[in-house]
Amino acid sequence: MRRMTVELEAQPPSGFAQRMGVRRASSGSNYRSTYLVLGIGVCSYSLLQSLTVPTLPRIQQELGTDQSTAAWVLTAFLLSASVATPIGGRLGDSRGKRRILVLALVALSVGSVVASVATSIEVMIAARVIQGLGGAALPLAFGIIRDELPASRVPGAIAATSSLLAVGFGIGIVVAGPIVDTLGYHWLFLLPALVSAGGALAAMLVVPESPAVSAAAVSLLPAFLLAGWLVALLLAVSKAPQWGWTSTAVVALMGAAGLLLVLWLWAELRAAVPLIDVRLMASRGVWTANLVALLVGVNMYGSFGFLPQFNQTPTENGYGFGATVAEAGHMMLPAAIGTFVCGLVAARLATRIGLRPVIVLGCLLASSGMWMSAFLHDVKWELYVAGGLTGLGTGLTFACLANAVVASVPAGQTGAATGMNANIRIIGGAVGAALMTTFVTADRGPSGFPVEHGYTLGFAFLAAAGLVAGLAGLLIPGRARDAVMLGASREENP
Repeated sequence: MRRMTVELEAQPPSGFAQRMGVRRASSGSNYRSTYLVLGIGVCSYSLLQSLTVPTLPRIQQELGTDQSTAAWVLTAFLLSASVATPIGGRLGDSRGKRRILVLALVALSVGSVVASVATSIEVMIAARVIQGLGGAALPLAFGIIRDELPASRVPGAIAATSSLLAVGFGIGIVVAGPIVDTLGYHWLFLLPALVSAGGALAAMLVVPESPAVSAAAVSLLPAFLLAGWLVALLLAVSKAPQWGWTSTAVVALMGAAGLLLVLWLWAELRAAVPLIDVRLMASRGVWTANLVALLVGVNMYGSFGFLPQFNQTPTENGYGFGATVAEAGHMMLPAAIGTFVCGLVAARLATRIGLRPVIVLGCLLASSGMWMSAFLHDVKWELYVAGGLTGLGTGLTFACLANAVVASVPAGQTGAATGMNANIRIIGGAVGAALMTTFVTADRGPSGFPVEHGYTLGFAFLAAAGLVAGLAGLLIPGRARDAVMLGASREENP
């Protein structure tokens, strides 16, 4: 099989520090401005990921389509982001992080504008594919933080940025109802379009270009194979609840995903400059962080997608609160607040007790929140408490996972490695949402709403995923390794 490559020109490194792969730090005011712009970019992407979750029935009605077709408004974004996240991170490492970040934010803005004026479901789905390209913003943000911020600020900035992803997801669910009720569903996309366009302009003016980039070729064959197995896998798990887990189509897609995964690994091992260094991914600090990310992704995204539906279920079904879209969103606030607060304090806590204990604690908190949602959901305050526990755990875990990955790879692999970690989180979310759909829709009552037992089983499954994530967290390198992770940013020559 012939390896296809494309030569990407890059700015040559200059100076002793760049030749040796040593990081630089911008001045105080500059790095703060840089971080602010990165936060805007990450929040824009995260908001677009979640704004449609509670308002999908409204979009379905406005565009005159059926439920299964409307679900592609979410699926298309997820599939596109899953491909763009690791590829965009690698292109940023080789071509220049600011350049690719600006392109990612422009894609977010353009896709949002197209979605806001869409008059058919086909155009809406195409717009969501364009928006998903903005998934590259997260690994690029991690790489720029590592390049530009003082070493002492890197762990805290990465932790806070990681938490913004979950916070933006939670806030999107909270504000979606009021936006639709007061302005119409078109503004679900127009507001993020304005924010991401402003972020792209600010990135061009404020964010410095990467201090060192590689002129080496980036292999295209691994990129195509990566896209192939991710699309096949996520398409299978997203459609399995509708088609059936043992249906011919789902089995065929799973088989194709497995075959393409093997071919991708083969191509990466043969590539002169791999898209993702799979040997590096096999290091203990990386694969353990990726395993935890997968399981916590199952826990977090599965709950965010179905808790609003649970809360909106009319009380005459024996459960639920008959909440409006806006009220259901407000009930998600404790989760969003807990995630953000823990993202701010996670790095400091890890310096005291170590990364591994903080990650395990976070997983157990997230699991306990889901157990409470499964078995204690008769009054609203119980779900407020459960959401807060889940948010606290998610914030601690994601913040520290990003630091574990960044400190375990050379500077030239930061974007690709963190992109893959974020991508595995997305895959976990897709699997969690698909399995939750299977549990919840397995049995319906006379009113057509799912029976309570389906939600109980689903939330219990998510809790179990969080518990297994905590066990997996015990495999992450211990305190000796933490001292390296949380000290001055360790740099290695690729």
